[in-house]
Amino acid sequence: MEKKDTKMQIPKITLDDLFSTQEQRDNANLEKVIDIKIDEIDDFPNHPFKVIDNEEMQDMKESIIENGVIIPALVRPKSDGRYEMVSGHRRKFASQLALKETMPCIVRNLSDDEATIIMVDSNMQREEILPSEKAFSYKMKLEALSHQGKRNDLVNDLTSDQVGRKLEITGIIGKENGDSQTQVKRYIRLTNLIPELLDKVDEKEIAFNPAVEISYLTEEEQYALLDCIEYNDATPSHAQAIVLKKLSQEGKLDEDKIDDILSQEKPNQIPKIKLSEERIRSVLPKNVENANIEDFVVKAIEYYSKHLRQKEMGAR
Repeated sequence: MEKKDTKMQIPKITLDDLFSTQEQRDNANLEKVIDIKIDEIDDFPNHPFKVIDNEEMQDMKESIIENGVIIPALVRPKSDGRYEMVSGHRRKFASQLALKETMPCIVRNLSDDEATIIMVDSNMQREEILPSEKAFSYKMKLEALSHQGKRNDLVNDLTSDQVGRKLEITGIIGKENGDSQTQVKRYIRLTNLIPELLDKVDEKEIAFNPAVEISYLTEEEQYALLDCIEYNDATPSHAQAIVLKKLSQEGKLDEDKIDDILSQEKPNQIPKIKLSEERIRSVLPKNVENANIEDFVVKAIEYYSKHLRQKEMGAR
């Protein structure tokens, strides 16, 4: 019978271990800020927050030119040797505008869910957040936290039922951001809108409450609604949106019904004058471009009104 070697294995000690202090070894394991080439940093997949070149972005660019990036971005390493941005998309864009080749970053190993939660939380601190940004960020965080249902530090006392867990998590998300559980669910409903309608919500052409109701329409019905909005130059009120949703659920909604609903005059609505484009075009000079039609018509009416007043004065 072969005799086993029972000698205790002694760990190898390097020269660094012998001639470095415990504090130095601890510091070696701390996260460090390093400069990374901007063209090696990829955006976070499906990043829900818009990076816009506006006045605030120009101010950030000028600050970076003068002082550099003060707060480092947070990135995570990718398997191909590149990096993925977790927090700092606006700083990255401003750095590019400032013609910087690198930017300071903290590199941290994060799972997909951990990265999503940090990405959402860091951006939700901004003063102004568009409805679409809130909608998709809430949805992404809900999915990430749902995957981590077993983590007691994130979600306590969750039931094993998937629906129950998601309801509990929406309450947690809402509490962190000053929204109720119901409001979180309503924001997430907006992710069912087609992009063109969601843009109108961001631009405040469609109010939040009717937007939630029309999110229940099918994609085909939403595109029909979009056409009717453009034609009637009117968006649905909350009451009209509720009717649209009900007809959709009953399978009775079509473009004619949508048009009938939108063409109804709303309370306190300022009456709009509709003119036939064909009739207007028939009397306009051919050199008047589409963008100048309104100005031309208004000036023509002013001129004609002046002519009528002079005619009236001459008749007295």
